[in-house]
Amino acid sequence: MDIVTPELIDDFWFSERVRPLWFDSTPAFDDEIRDRFEETWRRAKDGGYKSWRQTALGSLALVIVFDQFPLNMYRGKPDSFSTEARAREVAEAAIERGFDLELTPQQQAFLYMPYMHSESLADQNRSVRLFDKPGLEENLKFAHHHREIVRRFGRFPHRNAILGRASTREERDWLASDEAFLG
Repeated sequence: MDIVTPELIDDFWFSERVRPLWFDSTPAFDDEIRDRFEETWRRAKDGGYKSWRQTALGSLALVIVFDQFPLNMYRGKPDSFSTEARAREVAEAAIERGFDLELTPQQQAFLYMPYMHSESLADQNRSVRLFDKPGLEENLKFAHHHREIVRRFGRFPHRNAILGRASTREERDWLASDEAFLG
């Protein structure tokens, strides 16, 4: 097992091999993340790696561990969203300290992503503001899209089945339409 460091997570997540899988994952890649990083996620969830919050790269690594890795490791299960709030807490502290300004646009995008994943309209508005800067234009389109879903429904309807929530008629109609976002 690798000794997990912020640099290891950064090198892995931003590697040429992994970038194409960010938003187009495969079961094999989900398994790889689970095999390699599930223990890291559990340790972070239990309060480990707090020292990582003292640097820009460490904060980014924790956000990836809390926000991105569970989406892969627990795809289609409630745990996939279980540490999103922690990701926002780390991102917020990093932004307050100006750490985001030390990161590349690609890294900034992942530091800001927990706001795009939130079902809070206030967080969605923050997401749009954060992504509205040079180098993040592609992400800004998705920030607007995510915000519109939360503005319309108050949540992400595609999460309802995973989280055991009943869908409204409007949500069911939308999920069955061509405009639906399925996550």
